[in-house]
Amino acid sequence: MTESYDVAVIGGGHNGLTCAAYLARGGLKTIVLERRAIVGGAAITEEFHPGFRNSVFSYLVSLLSPHVIRDLDLTRHGLVIQDRSGGSFSVLEGDHLSLPRDKARARAEIARFSKADAEAYESFDDRLAVVAEALRGAAESPPPNFGGGLADLARAVLTAGSLARLSTQAQTDLADLMTMSIGDYLDRWFESDLIKGLFGFEGVIGNFVGPYHPGSAYVLLHHAFGQVNGRTGAWGHAKGGMGAITQALASACREAGVEIRTEAAVVEVIADARRGVSGVVLEDGTRIVARTAAANVSPKLLFNKMVDPALTPADFARRMKGWRSESATFRMNVALSEAPRFSSWRGDPDDLTHLNGTIDICPSLPYIQAAYDDARAEGWSRRPVISMCMPSILDDTLAPPGRHVMSLFCQHFRRHLPDGRSWRAEREAAADAIIETVTDYAPNFRDAVIARQINSPEDIETALGMPGGDIFHGALHLDQIFSMRPAPGYARHAMPIKGLYLCGSGAHPGGGVSGLPGRNAARAILKAL
Repeated sequence: MTESYDVAVIGGGHNGLTCAAYLARGGLKTIVLERRAIVGGAAITEEFHPGFRNSVFSYLVSLLSPHVIRDLDLTRHGLVIQDRSGGSFSVLEGDHLSLPRDKARARAEIARFSKADAEAYESFDDRLAVVAEALRGAAESPPPNFGGGLADLARAVLTAGSLARLSTQAQTDLADLMTMSIGDYLDRWFESDLIKGLFGFEGVIGNFVGPYHPGSAYVLLHHAFGQVNGRTGAWGHAKGGMGAITQALASACREAGVEIRTEAAVVEVIADARRGVSGVVLEDGTRIVARTAAANVSPKLLFNKMVDPALTPADFARRMKGWRSESATFRMNVALSEAPRFSSWRGDPDDLTHLNGTIDICPSLPYIQAAYDDARAEGWSRRPVISMCMPSILDDTLAPPGRHVMSLFCQHFRRHLPDGRSWRAEREAAADAIIETVTDYAPNFRDAVIARQINSPEDIETALGMPGGDIFHGALHLDQIFSMRPAPGYARHAMPIKGLYLCGSGAHPGGGVSGLPGRNAARAILKAL
């Protein structure tokens, strides 16, 4: 006898699990279908070398919604978010910029390089925080649909009203951040290369563009609206790695009655033009009967591989075929025999407080532009932009005593290399270039590396089913965000096929471990059913 469900959730990443937990708590019989042997998607923790564990893909917490944490009682299910006392440690040739969270200390540090920038910094940070706070409100519910009815008109009025309550200055800042390049925006604020390089990284993280690409300032804003333990814009570590988040979500799902099935790859959504969705087909031929499907997969994968294109409007199908999906991200973990000793650091070598935040190699906007140009021409940057973290400073469960694990998040590395070259042949050389770049600033680094775990853009695509290796399920560009994500008229999670919903990062508000696409999709499904 075939068992049937109210909702089949395709993909057991954090958004799929979030969606399923809300649906089950709302009384719907729900199954999660995950193609891998474990749930978690990009938010997983693995032992990649004996005694060394780390987050494999996603590696920091900020965007995870406090609503999701509270509603699903994730703390009771074992989730602990650890504050990072450090801020940013940006390494330079013979020097560094240490940017702590304390604004007075940050100003003093910036003043070593530019008094004018030190004066501008606090205003820059405060104004960004105001706009980020407004954006958080917009992210917590679906945007209005183009061509929608009275409900969407009312939502548009409410959104406009909330933005209208912002000061004229804040409205102007929002318009600038939505439309300008990160380079032009920072040039307006600062004069020194190093501070522009540090914030410039935020515009190209997971975003294959140069720093002067229009709209890239939005990615800075996207990463600023998060919270950690009530502090806006802060970042933290999940104790036990990012897998702790999805394990807590899976526990909440099971408690609510969700069935979770792993090694269950969905290859087709069963639907017809009149009745809509009636179930899904697994890779082994198994049919799962469900009156609704919630897809936690990239729109490009969903509508070009799993759904009959004839069931969607021609304009929608054309948009999905052209959906831009390439983040040019290379992700690596290393096991270290000792912490890196950066040449510019003159303090106590055993005091790792300065390495408790992010450690960045992005000394200027021209450096970022060169990395982009190199990748455009050659496939990957020989002098990449690198952001590093050592969560083992805070979490001693990740490495043996006296040893460390480090995450390296690197740009720019194209998914498809020119001249027929393959990532299988070049992934080790790219990893070597990253190691050498860090060693230029920390001479002991190369010899301290005991083991490394490499994920090229192709590895990310293959492991996670993310077309183009795109960590955001689609570029966060002006025509692929808010009411345009994933397409005009379909921003409120319900897709053109009756009973089909998008609950992953390809939906509003986009990528990052927030849980908001899953939460918002679940609310839409519960209302519909």
